[in-house]
Amino acid sequence: MIILAIESSCDESSVAVVTGEGEILSNVIRSQIKNHKRFGGVVPELASRLHAESFHRITDKALEEANMTLSDVDVIAVTSGPGLEGALLIGVCYAKTLGVLIGKPVIPINHLHGHIFAGIKAGDSPFPYVGLIVSGGHTLLVKCDDGGVFDLLGVTRDDACGEAFDKVARMLGLAYPGGPEIELQAKDGDPKAVRFPRAMIKDGLEFSFSGLKTAVMQYVKANPDTSVPDICASFQACVGDILVAKATRACKQVGTTLLVVSGGVAANAYLSGRLQSELADQGITVNTPPKGLCTDNAGMIGLAACRWIDWQGIQERPFHVVANLGVRIP
Repeated sequence: MIILAIESSCDESSVAVVTGEGEILSNVIRSQIKNHKRFGGVVPELASRLHAESFHRITDKALEEANMTLSDVDVIAVTSGPGLEGALLIGVCYAKTLGVLIGKPVIPINHLHGHIFAGIKAGDSPFPYVGLIVSGGHTLLVKCDDGGVFDLLGVTRDDACGEAFDKVARMLGLAYPGGPEIELQAKDGDPKAVRFPRAMIKDGLEFSFSGLKTAVMQYVKANPDTSVPDICASFQACVGDILVAKATRACKQVGTTLLVVSGGVAANAYLSGRLQSELADQGITVNTPPKGLCTDNAGMIGLAACRWIDWQGIQERPFHVVANLGVRIP
């Protein structure tokens, strides 16, 4: 079985070709970072227009890299949410149109399911496990059971983790996107230089990063001459403490020895390294997808489609394009 997967939830246009066994034959991503960089963040209307301009070309490229044609495709899988509503609509309309033209079924895939399954191969059966999604739009913990049963354990009450990285980077005059810039600066800094607050670290499975962001802002205003690398290292260490504490608590609550970390922030080598080393001391294995599958991409949507097809067969389900107005896991 050959799956053509389409992703357009935010500012990456992506098309992938994935087999029913979970092998990614191609995964073409057209990033829009350079288009949004001068605005300091994603402009939704611009993102939608760029998606519309990109999909024909990247579909051709994805099929070419996989040595396939549209006639080889058995099913089309497309992100239906959560995400930016206009961007999602472009991807869904493209997928549905393509499905009509080639006479193939189109199935909707939850963007968060894609992140969750990015670190698990289709043939593996590690259930139950805990998924930690940390990205620019989401920060949450979820219990994952076989058959597509998901229980939301905890979510951020305010800012997403990646959003906090971007906003702190802007305060420090660093370029967008802020996550890679902070990670780079932090390599030359002292993580103990500033003791930022670890909100809600001792209790529960929910997150809060708004207070941390405000604390950085107030510190920068009061100490304008402090080393930027020191602030970045201290901020990053604070986030690391929070993620380790929450992930450990979630795994113990679920009774699992497997944590799957995904989302754009999972590409941060410092954070993923801390999770792997500190949870290993407690007998918990941490799976992190390859860097190319951490950020938004169609490959992960294809992997999620493999799971749903295993569980439910190829059947078209109702489309509900869901904007980023809350968490949607089930």
